Amino acid sequence: GLSQIGSESDWRNANTESFKSVFTAGNGYYLLYEDAQQKQENQLKAVRDFILQEVDYTILDPIVETGWDTVLMEAEDAGIPVILVDRQMVLENDELYTCWVGSNFREEGRTAGRWLEDYLKSQGRENEEIRMVTLQGTPESSAQIGRTSGFADVLSEHENWNMLDKRNGEFTQAKGQEVMGDFLKLYEDIDVVVSENDNMTFGAIEAIEQAGRSCGPGGDIIVISFDAVSEAAFTYMKEGRLHADMECNPFLAPMVDTIIKRLERNETVEKIQYVEERCFDAFMDLDAVMEERKY
Repeated sequence: GLSQIGSESDWRNANTESFKSVFTAGNGYYLLYEDAQQKQENQLKAVRDFILQEVDYTILDPIVETGWDTVLMEAEDAGIPVILVDRQMVLENDELYTCWVGSNFREEGRTAGRWLEDYLKSQGRENEEIRMVTLQGTPESSAQIGRTSGFADVLSEHENWNMLDKRNGEFTQAKGQEVMGDFLKLYEDIDVVVSENDNMTFGAIEAIEQAGRSCGPGGDIIVISFDAVSEAAFTYMKEGRLHADMECNPFLAPMVDTIIKRLERNETVEKIQYVEERCFDAFMDLDAVMEERKY
């Protein structure tokens, strides 16, 4: 049984398709799929329905972090392992779920910092003062916390990197454009924009261009993004309007498939498992990359 959050984004749709393409009859599965439509009560009902239908495993992408202890205890009493994907939970007893599979958001932030480090060095700018701003995602979300702290790990190693400001862009294009517009009015010199998802990035690029500034290779502002989930992000890089994008990989199903097979053999599995992710930039053969990608 799979309880999915909804279908609110390209990332989410790709994530759902990953599970539907892996958990097929041909691969030895019968998948019960439930779309929660962004409501926790729908997910609680779905998990209880899975228990009544005596599924072998429940896969759950929790909408929120809290409020799961009781239903997971019911699953445990029924002898049904629960595998969490993408988002995490805050529980009194972490033994109520078998394992979690998803992105290492902090490592994504570090990767972005290392990319910037290498790029500035390639441009002979490693010793210049670098003035930057950050468009953060929704405060206290796993992605915001991880990406901000990961980039900060690298930032702390460079005395000449000056983070001028960080503001919430709500993971949306409209808010990203608004916040970037404010930054451009407040700060005359901005060398780098770190934007914690593609939607905010698209809005930020609009604001930069509307202000008569330029971004991307050859421009005067370096733009770094996260997600790399849509064709649009690669188009921006191909057009020279976006420097780099850190992948947030939605294809979690193959790892979950491996976990279930190991559990079927009564093998132990690691509690936390991170999916493999890459960094893409405007200097790669992006056409070749897009041909091999499924999202």
